[in-house]
Amino acid sequence: MSRWGLRIATGVVLLFLYVPIAIIVLYAFNASRDQTWPITTWTTKWFGTALGNPDLHEALVLSLEAAVGATAVALLLGTLAALAVHRFRFFGRETVSYMIVLPIALPGIVTGMALNATFNTFHVPFSIWTIAVGHATFCVVTVYNNAIARMRRSSRSIEEASMDLGATTWQTFRHVTFPVLRTALVAGGLLAFALSFDEVIVTTFTAGTQETIPLWIFNNLKLPNQRSTVNVVAVFLILLSLVPVYLAQRLASDGSGGGGRT
Repeated sequence: MSRWGLRIATGVVLLFLYVPIAIIVLYAFNASRDQTWPITTWTTKWFGTALGNPDLHEALVLSLEAAVGATAVALLLGTLAALAVHRFRFFGRETVSYMIVLPIALPGIVTGMALNATFNTFHVPFSIWTIAVGHATFCVVTVYNNAIARMRRSSRSIEEASMDLGATTWQTFRHVTFPVLRTALVAGGLLAFALSFDEVIVTTFTAGTQETIPLWIFNNLKLPNQRSTVNVVAVFLILLSLVPVYLAQRLASDGSGGGGRT
């Protein structure tokens, strides 16, 4: 394929991905509550309406808290799983690796139903912790993939040299293994945070009566008088999601956090 053909194909792909997002951004400045095209009158008043909405403030705080909690759990479990799978040889090792990655491929509604049934079976009240645990089930995968990809690209000899020089297992991890993994874990953590913050399907089954930002959008989108405010919140989510994804991509492009599937 010629160079111009590749450029045209790339442009078509980008248009396919980003034209719907651009339309939502434009509707956030539409003075009318109706999503009619073309837009005839422009305004920024809906941004003030969104900023003054107390329910939206609570949803934002809940989303941030849940995302931080899910990311912390994912970093702990994902790192431990990657260390175990990469460092040790045992029967069923590849099966274990496959099972760790599988949750991100499962339909969200299946994961949500399973978590909801589990919480109800053990009489666990729905709270921010049930949301964070639910999100962690798929956020673990991003951390695991980044960590194990980094370890596969690094030499085991530096750890062996550390042990030969008298370092304990903890000292070797702290001064050798962790510095190698650090940026990969940061990249995985940023992606986990972005995934958790934007998640809606699993949250529906694990939040109870609480509302995160995605749930607030879902519940208010069908209300005609709230549609303009929802568009503004969508723009906010787009901008907020850009930050962790961009930082994670930069770390990965520097060879610091590959996140390929195993």
